Amino acid sequence: VQLQASGGGLVQAGDSLRLSCAASGRTFSSYVMGWFRQAPGKEREFVAAINWSRGNTLYADSVKGRFTISRDNAKNTVYLQMNGLKPEDTAVYYCAARNGPYRISDHVYDYWGQGTQVTVSS
Repeated sequence: VQLQASGGGLVQAGDSLRLSCAASGRTFSSYVMGWFRQAPGKEREFVAAINWSRGNTLYADSVKGRFTISRDNAKNTVYLQMNGLKPEDTAVYYCAARNGPYRISDHVYDYWGQGTQVTVSS
């Protein structure tokens, strides 16, 4: 299984970015796909998750209303649309996959992408 995250960059506060996570190596219909982030000196934290087959979503309170997770079944890709970015959103963003129900703990995710840096300047 491979997860390839991309789309990070340097933006100003209030700008938008869309992260992509291309998944390959198996059928993900029974999986939950998640986005996590880790800021310097902080622990990795949950951002959002989506049930691949049903499309149900879950968000951290800190991003609710600003970020949107979605998936494209044909492209086997999960997206994280980030609007209204804030300096506190600065982090390395990781996509992850879990064969099972939603969990916000990163410890139970089976597969991880390599991370993409998002930097938001004030």
